[in-house]
Amino acid sequence: MSATSEPHTHPSAALFVGDDLALDFANSAFGIGDEHRECLSTDAEVIDWLRLAGLPTSMQGVDARPGALLEAALTLRESALGLLKNRKAGRAGDITALNRLLSLGNSYQELVWGTGGQLHAERRQRAATVEALLLPVAEAVATLLVEGDFNMVRQCESADCTLWFYDRTKSHRRRWCSMSLCGNRMKVAAFRARKKSDQAV
Repeated sequence: MSATSEPHTHPSAALFVGDDLALDFANSAFGIGDEHRECLSTDAEVIDWLRLAGLPTSMQGVDARPGALLEAALTLRESALGLLKNRKAGRAGDITALNRLLSLGNSYQELVWGTGGQLHAERRQRAATVEALLLPVAEAVATLLVEGDFNMVRQCESADCTLWFYDRTKSHRRRWCSMSLCGNRMKVAAFRARKKSDQAV
């Protein structure tokens, strides 16, 4: 998503403003204090988030205990956030949890006829465990950590916003998670502060 487009919002409160799958997953909990929002509170909400992100969600043939997917998702998110923050600061981090999830990989491509007779390939996951549903997210985190330009990985400059994004703008001057969420609010606040300052002179 470009910095100029509107954020992708859903009833679950998930925000897709990161311009990167790994960062969107890191953003699946956001806000401070009373404004804190958690998008992953149940297995069903994890499935919902994966579906909204355009990822496979079939659990056919997988026998999973209730809460196992949520537990794995929260562990992955905590690991991903820690690694992202350390990588941004130029420090090493604990890659154990991420590597364990990456080791579950066993995927293949399948050709699918779409609407209008369009043929495309979709990646399928042989999900021996429910955790394997999170493999595309884990792979996205690994790719970002290895290949990402962390000068372009930023956190929104709004003091009460915790959202991360990848600045893919041509000028590389993106400051906000999105203009509609924080950009306009901060510009209005700056304008009011200048106006108040001018009146005091």
